[in-house]
Amino acid sequence: MALAVYQLLLASVAYGKLRTRLLESGLAAWTHRASGDVALVLAVLVAVACISAYGFDDDAGGHTAFGIAVLAALALKVLAVRVGGTHSRLLPYLGVGLFAALGGAWLTSAGEFLGVV
Repeated sequence: MALAVYQLLLASVAYGKLRTRLLESGLAAWTHRASGDVALVLAVLVAVACISAYGFDDDAGGHTAFGIAVLAALALKVLAVRVGGTHSRLLPYLGVGLFAALGGAWLTSAGEFLGVV
């Protein structure tokens, strides 16, 4: 979840919605893309590990749905960048959707463990 918040802050700086003296928008955009590549690999590895360890358990239906939403949002973001370039108008909306899906996946797993839910 920390990497997701970091990505959200970097995207805000890159789009000029958040101004900071320490980071300019070009560097924020490059860092957002580089750490997004890492996040993509981590998300796929976590998905494969979860499916191989737990399968599609009926008790975790909400968590499974959020996990699928995370992977779908990642795939749509990659597709939007490949088709529309880095200036696609869909990217901010897909990013917020991805953040929401990650938050839902976190709340249905770690949230229960930590007593947040």
